[in-house]
Amino acid sequence: MIIDSLLNRALAGDYDDDAPWEAVRELRNIASREVLQRAIEWCRSENPLKRARGVDVLAQIGKTVEHQSNKYPQESYSAVSELAASENEVLPLNSAIYALGHIGDPRAVPILVEHAGSNDPELREAVAFACGCFPEEKDALDALLILMTDCNEDVRDWATFAVGTLSSTDSPEIRAALALALRDPHEDVRREAITGLAKRRDVRAFPPLIALFKKSPDDPLALEAAGWFLGKSGNEPEHEPSVTLQALERRFAAMHLASLGGSDPMAKAAPRRRPKLTLQR
Repeated sequence: MIIDSLLNRALAGDYDDDAPWEAVRELRNIASREVLQRAIEWCRSENPLKRARGVDVLAQIGKTVEHQSNKYPQESYSAVSELAASENEVLPLNSAIYALGHIGDPRAVPILVEHAGSNDPELREAVAFACGCFPEEKDALDALLILMTDCNEDVRDWATFAVGTLSSTDSPEIRAALALALRDPHEDVRREAITGLAKRRDVRAFPPLIALFKKSPDDPLALEAAGWFLGKSGNEPEHEPSVTLQALERRFAAMHLASLGGSDPMAKAAPRRRPKLTLQR
């Protein structure tokens, strides 16, 4: 049986090896009732690796480019949330946190928030990713704001991306957190903070954005942040870097003037869209 063969392959080697993950992806693509039931059974196994792999299959079962949602959302959420509520082993719990984000049921938010203070940085990173799947939920945003100050740079990076780009919520607290992240020692966090402030048309993004653009004019986040300020949709052809830089500097001057009492003619500039991110887990 092909399903039995794939299940066996999913347990082979180390957790992060390519071969078992390929088996997981094939099981997700088959997405039959048999695969669903076997994955749910594995979620209740005494073997931690089996529990983790069962969750991994349920996380994105039936998801394809054409079909962007879980084929069995209720059954998947029930099995994964049940495991997350009682799991003591790091590996299956980490898989469950990622899975709850992918499944996308907002009932998961209290479960995610509960683990935001974990001592395990990989688990906190999973929480940052998963909370980013609920970017307008207040409790998820509150947890992300805390994770933006985490001691682990990968956690801060995910949290800053989630708050800055994935969420459209705007508040003085969010802007202050993003402005603080402009001074983060990790460059990727700083770049995400620039983009998040640019999305909110906050002038504090301009000086670091202009510096980043001069250094790396092809940087995707620099281009995205420039697009927010310049009203580019993301589907338009790019100008020469020098033209974009001049436009940014003029825009900065105009917004600075507006902050002194003048008017800002592009206060409602069109957004620039970043391609949707995918995560295997």
